[in-house]
Amino acid sequence: MENLWTIYIEYRLAWARSSLKGIGAVNNSGRGVWSVTKQGEILTPDEVKRLTKARQKIYSQHRHQTINSDTNETDEPIDEAWKDHLLRVLLDLSPDGFERLAQRLLREAGFVNVNILGRTGDGGIDGVGVYRVSLVSFPVFFQCKRYKGSVGASIVRDFRGAMAGRGEKGLLITTGRFTTEATAESSRDGALPVELIDGDRLCELLREYELGVKVQQRIEYDIVVDEEFFHSFRVTLHRD
Repeated sequence: MENLWTIYIEYRLAWARSSLKGIGAVNNSGRGVWSVTKQGEILTPDEVKRLTKARQKIYSQHRHQTINSDTNETDEPIDEAWKDHLLRVLLDLSPDGFERLAQRLLREAGFVNVNILGRTGDGGIDGVGVYRVSLVSFPVFFQCKRYKGSVGASIVRDFRGAMAGRGEKGLLITTGRFTTEATAESSRDGALPVELIDGDRLCELLREYELGVKVQQRIEYDIVVDEEFFHSFRVTLHRD
């Protein structure tokens, strides 16, 4: 139970760092070293909440834009546009290239000793890395699937079978999406847990660690008209 709480805390910390980076309060290097920005130093807790809420609202609006019926063109959300582009690039990678990209991503995410396993006798496992959470560390086996469509439950079961006797934690990474059955199978009671990273989540992680994805920050200004300033100009001056 203590180990589960440690993992949960690490997850919440990662989510908080991502949110703070989204509003420009913190930044991180390519190796995952985080630092507070000048803007972050002057933001109050209330301002952080307000900016985070506003960012989430804008993100939600972008994701729910619909097709423009007047022009018959899709008013595509910004996030979906770059993700579609990125997924096309990932699908063009060679199998071993995609495995090496996964290896790099896991290293950036805090894994150590991440190795790609050989083609012969790997049993469907592409690699293994060690993940450390506080004082606890454990091996995680991973498998990469460059799929354009859906990944079903059978893939999860086969991967779990390949891990039998070798480890207790697996990570399945794909450019596609997981079916409902695959998601249920990944966390089935009594079976080795398999974490799933679909194409959408993979894009988010590549953006977070800036691996092949450049994030350009735009500064927005709120322009307010000060009517009090013009008040004196409304008064007619009497000249002699």
